[in-house]
Amino acid sequence: MVRIRLTRCGRRNKAYWRIGAFDSRTRRDGRPLEYLGSYDPHQEADEDKVSVKRERVEYWLSKGAQPTETVAKLLRKQGIEL
Repeated sequence: MVRIRLTRCGRRNKAYWRIGAFDSRTRRDGRPLEYLGSYDPHQEADEDKVSVKRERVEYWLSKGAQPTETVAKLLRKQGIEL
C-alpha cells in the first residue's frame, strides 16, 4: 500500500518536512517513490508553509494512496479533496 506522509529534513531545532509518496513498509526517512511537496512550520505567512505538486498528489490519491492524518489536514488546507 502507498502512503503519503512526511519525512524530516533540516537541522536540530529547525526542522522542515517533505511530503512524499512511500511504500507503507518504508521507514520514516527512507527512500520515497516520489516527493510531492514540503511543509516548513517556521515560515511567517500561512500560505508559504505548505507547497505541493497538486496534480501529482491527485494522481497518487486516484491510485489509492492513503495520506496520514497530518498530511490529510495539510492537503485539505490547500483545497485538495481526499
